[in-house]
Amino acid sequence: MSAPATTRPAPTAAAKPAAPGAPAKPPAPAKLLAPVKALVRKVEAGTPAHRDRAVDGLRALALLAVPTGHWLLGGFTLSPDGAIHNASPLASFGALAPASWVLQMLGIFFLVGGCASVMSFRRRTGTVRAWLGGRLARLGRPVLGVTAVWAALLPLLHHGFGVPVDTLRTASTLVIQPLWFVGVYTVVTALTPLCVRAARRFGAWAAAPLLGSVAVVDFLRYGPYADAVPSWLSLLNILPGWLFAYQLGVSWGEGRVNRRHAWGLLLGGAALFAALLLVFGYPASMVGVPGEARTNSHPPSLLVLALAAAQSGAAILLRDRLGRWLRRPALWAPVVVVNLSAMTILCWHQTAMLAAAVPASYLGEVPGLVGAPDSAGWILARLAWMPVFAGLLVLIGRYARRFESPWTRTGPARRALAGVLAAGFAVFALGLA
Repeated sequence: MSAPATTRPAPTAAAKPAAPGAPAKPPAPAKLLAPVKALVRKVEAGTPAHRDRAVDGLRALALLAVPTGHWLLGGFTLSPDGAIHNASPLASFGALAPASWVLQMLGIFFLVGGCASVMSFRRRTGTVRAWLGGRLARLGRPVLGVTAVWAALLPLLHHGFGVPVDTLRTASTLVIQPLWFVGVYTVVTALTPLCVRAARRFGAWAAAPLLGSVAVVDFLRYGPYADAVPSWLSLLNILPGWLFAYQLGVSWGEGRVNRRHAWGLLLGGAALFAALLLVFGYPASMVGVPGEARTNSHPPSLLVLALAAAQSGAAILLRDRLGRWLRRPALWAPVVVVNLSAMTILCWHQTAMLAAAVPASYLGEVPGLVGAPDSAGWILARLAWMPVFAGLLVLIGRYARRFESPWTRTGPARRALAGVLAAGFAVFALGLA
């Protein structure tokens, strides 16, 4: 009996070395993904067990909404002398106002800021003063960095590259606009010890007087006696308007906000939001619209607090589910990266858009970038520009992130110079010079 036949694999061609001058084969996808996978593993291994991933995830979401909103709802017009000026598609497309309801997530940012602050406050090892000093320094360094850099750039751009003064003023205004948030956040952070006491005594209701304060000011400035009310009265809304969500966050971090409270915030905030829009005639946009006499955000109106209440309720209800999702390392790693670059994103995202718009202005009108934002084509073109802005922000962030780290090698003289440059830039940006 003959032996059974065996099946032999077909011979394969021997690998030949690439001919000289031939293009190299692209690396395999696995090799391209290897650094990403290594980063994901490193982030996961370095995450402390006590880290609240849901709070970090909400903060990252609110952070990314800031550049998204500014890039989508901000545009430029081109004057005959070649200078660019601020414009907004909301002036022509009122139907875009609901987009501002989604992208206006500062209420969420203050909520998670309050929650994270109270967690850090409980874990502090030094004095309250030292704790506050550390947190405020982390907020101040990036702001000082971006304003000092822009102060140095202004004469170079004008005298070296011929950028019109009006373009530089427009750019300076855009750069400094998001920084008001840092000033307000610094104040509410300094109030953390008082917020903790209020939360421990009154729980979720500690934020109610802040809501009432804003409601009273809004009644005075928009009610039947509005003509007799001085314009500066609206400034009284700045602190309670933004402290409202922060106080909710502190109460949440103290464990004094439960699901029943969260449902009340969600439903009550949504009902108040609808009433203010449909009955009391509040502007629909959550951001300022050129040409409109009233604005909701500067200073915050009662509509901002209604939206913050609804968003806060939804965030608290979704906390556990979001925390489970972020147990997946691939979802958690981007959240960590965004949070580590929080102040860089906030301080430099307008610079990223300007890095594309200012050079483009020399070419004339460029769809979606420089030109009146008054057509559907502009909106589609702007959406196409968004990845470019994001790429420029990543590139800028590689160098700008150093401002978030302690300035251990920066002496007093350099710090003083940075302060002088920052002050000069603020004066120019605010139109005082």
